[in-house]
Amino acid sequence: MNDRKHVLGLIAAVAAMSLVLLMPTPSGLGAPGQRMAALFVLILILWSTEALPIAITSLLALVFQPFLGLNDLGTAFTNFIGPVFFFVLVMFIIAHAWVKTGLAHRFALTLIANAGTDARRVIYAFVIGTGMISLIVSDVPTCAIFMAVALGLFEKLGLKAGESPFAKAIMLGIPFGAMIGGIGTIAGSSINILGLQIVEANGGPTVSFLEWMAIGIPMVVVVLPLAALITAWTFKPEIADIGHPDDIRQELDRLGPLTTPERKVIVIQAIMLVFWILSSWYPQFNVVSVGVLGAAAMFLPGIRLFTWQEAQRATGWDILLMAGAVAALGVASSTSGLAQWLVDVTLGPLAGMPVVVILAVISTFTVLIHLMLPVSPVINAVMIPPIMLLAADAGLNPTLYALPVIFTASCAMLIPLDPVPMLTFSKGYYRMFDMLRPGALISLVWIVVMTAALMLVGPMIGLL
Repeated sequence: MNDRKHVLGLIAAVAAMSLVLLMPTPSGLGAPGQRMAALFVLILILWSTEALPIAITSLLALVFQPFLGLNDLGTAFTNFIGPVFFFVLVMFIIAHAWVKTGLAHRFALTLIANAGTDARRVIYAFVIGTGMISLIVSDVPTCAIFMAVALGLFEKLGLKAGESPFAKAIMLGIPFGAMIGGIGTIAGSSINILGLQIVEANGGPTVSFLEWMAIGIPMVVVVLPLAALITAWTFKPEIADIGHPDDIRQELDRLGPLTTPERKVIVIQAIMLVFWILSSWYPQFNVVSVGVLGAAAMFLPGIRLFTWQEAQRATGWDILLMAGAVAALGVASSTSGLAQWLVDVTLGPLAGMPVVVILAVISTFTVLIHLMLPVSPVINAVMIPPIMLLAADAGLNPTLYALPVIFTASCAMLIPLDPVPMLTFSKGYYRMFDMLRPGALISLVWIVVMTAALMLVGPMIGLL
């Protein structure tokens, strides 16, 4: 069955690319832009259907550029190996440190133990706890950490996949929390780094770590607890409590006091956070450089938390290669003229509208485009260059219009097609469209809070 699906995906990708290449060139686009659109269609369908391994498709995104006359191979690879590539790599290493030392498991158990036995409060603990960790650890590993704790809880309670509203709420709430927490700091998600890299590649001013936090932290503070409430309200738990509180506390007690490796991770992570904040005044302490240094510290003699071979096994090479490919495609879409054409066709009617309306429309469009482009990094690559041109044409800071895209690229809350929700979806505790109702409500809250945060904080950090 999978072979048939993959063959159909491959046929669909080639057919769609051929169709785009053979159709009359749209007015104002130009031949290079049309070839770039064809490449985007090919790669997006291959990624979505996984007709080829994601990593292999990512490499095809580079080698097809010279064949289509978009870039020579050297330029394509130069655009591929950017800061985001190395940030994704070191975040896999840092996430592995949290998992291997048991620090992440301890944190999750502590939250649940302190939540008490009330089922609703346990749901809140999972959503908010996932969001808190996701502030500094990437979304997917954070989601995996809390999912493992949740599965153990379900097993103890005898809850079966697909039959328990309580389990459904938790397995939906975990990716909700991860995606919301990931926008609190630049380091919270590779999507954030990728978006800012695309902004810089298109000549826009970037934002500092503290400037990002000035927008991201208030969003997390408001949206995260509301997401927990919405999730628990949508899927009311069928059980009143999770049993005797000593069950969780006994498991926590078995872990004993903080171990030396756990303390090492806490110290390294705290130092990294200090230097990330200092990067607002000292650009040499940028997010990627500090991430690399923090990961390197974990291998120092006397600290060594794991071997390089372990780090290699913990690295998601498909995600890593995809991040580089998306960055390269983003640059090519700008130089080929595709980005400018997208501005004229899809965003032109926004010109002249009040800024607050445009920000809300951009955020709403980015939420909805997840239904057609389920790969969050691609959303950044497709939308940021044209959005920046729209802002520049209006005489505004182009980063102002790019930020709603970067933040909301992580808001894949309507159906579980993004890698973050797919992790819990694969366990069978909820169906695909179970996500739609709570996800739509949370997305609406996200759009309102995002727009308000940008309008209030924007003038303070030079965006308005």
